[in-house]
Amino acid sequence: MPPIIPRSPLRSRLRAVTVAGALAVAVLGGSGPAGTASVVRAADPVPTAIGDIVTFYGRGYGHGVGLSQYGARGRALDGQDSAAILAHYYQGATPGTIDVATPIRVQVLTNFAASATRPLELYARLRDWTMTGTDLVFPPDARITVTPTTTTATDGTTTTTWRVIVRDSLGAVLHTRITAGFRMTPVSGAGRIQVASRTSTRDEYRGTIRVRLSTVARVVNELTLENYLRGVVPAEMPSTWPTQALTAQSIAARSYAARRLRPGVSDYDVRDDTSSQVYLGSEGEKATTDAVIKATAGVVLKSGTSIANTLFHSTGGGATENNENVYVSSTGARVAGPVSYLRGSSDRREDGTAYDSAAPYATWKTKAYTKAQLSAWFGADSRTRVGTLSALDLSRRGVSGRLISVTLIGSSGTKTVSGDIFRSVFNAGRPAGDPMMRSTLTDTKFIP
Repeated sequence: MPPIIPRSPLRSRLRAVTVAGALAVAVLGGSGPAGTASVVRAADPVPTAIGDIVTFYGRGYGHGVGLSQYGARGRALDGQDSAAILAHYYQGATPGTIDVATPIRVQVLTNFAASATRPLELYARLRDWTMTGTDLVFPPDARITVTPTTTTATDGTTTTTWRVIVRDSLGAVLHTRITAGFRMTPVSGAGRIQVASRTSTRDEYRGTIRVRLSTVARVVNELTLENYLRGVVPAEMPSTWPTQALTAQSIAARSYAARRLRPGVSDYDVRDDTSSQVYLGSEGEKATTDAVIKATAGVVLKSGTSIANTLFHSTGGGATENNENVYVSSTGARVAGPVSYLRGSSDRREDGTAYDSAAPYATWKTKAYTKAQLSAWFGADSRTRVGTLSALDLSRRGVSGRLISVTLIGSSGTKTVSGDIFRSVFNAGRPAGDPMMRSTLTDTKFIP
């Protein structure tokens, strides 16, 4: 997830994370589910009264599970190698390998509503290319347009047909037909296919482009996992960062993607945005990350015989969190079991400083708001509507101090929501341009 946009990745001595006014004890257990303390609570939870003016303070950016990208940077700058970095963030996971020719399918355009005046538009770049449905070989810089025609029968049912037209660089028509979909593939690896209908300027891809047509158009990039990573790693972590941090990110990104391969189940495996991993195609590639990806070709992390679910995030804020405390229901009830290698732990040096202290959102705070403002914002969402807000119970927290759930107390009753819903409702209500609540590691007092 361009330079890293904080979000949109050796077991150190454990250091308790103190959340002022809310946490009295911080207990971190072992690396597996058994014996692991998964919640930190104040000894006697006391709701935090809402004063006339409230500011929220916090640490970190992102969900807090798995690899902290800024934490990995700090560890690499301190001399830790990628093996040590990965061992900290994915405790108990072990190295494994997959075939370097493993394919992946990336959805790069979805639900594109083409029309006669706005067709789906693609270009072939650099090399000759072929298209399924014809034996012709087409020249580079050809323009491909795909246009729908919708007809309505007497019974009211509609049918959409699609016409594909291939024109050369001078506009001469080379091929046309009605189709329900097709694939475009350069004749050599040096070729690229441009999906010009994307809104992003990063729209050129290696491998094959598959166009699927129904009432809308969808486009999927089919290529090897190793080539896919070339457009992912520098998008998720700046290519200028330390080699060992980039190496850890490469292995985490490869494992994350490999875990999500689902041939025969769907027509794509991952998306190209933060719902999966950010993928910028061939235009996002960098020489430094290409070298790291090549050096780690095929390397993944495993838990037993399975590829690990190597979640990562921008900034841990000095600690990471147990998976079951983050992926919860809308009310904060646990819906996931503990994953042995996704255990939260302190991410601080022996002197107590956080490895991610150089991150833009290692610490943050919101603006100060009145009780009336907060009551209105939380009242705008039925999940958090409690009338005039009088107090918040912020005591149910995970091992990092992140909020698992929040109970809002007001003039018309109480409601409990997950920490992430509390954060998202606040962010939706705040004035545009005001600082966001960047994570659920937050409190009404400064967090050291």
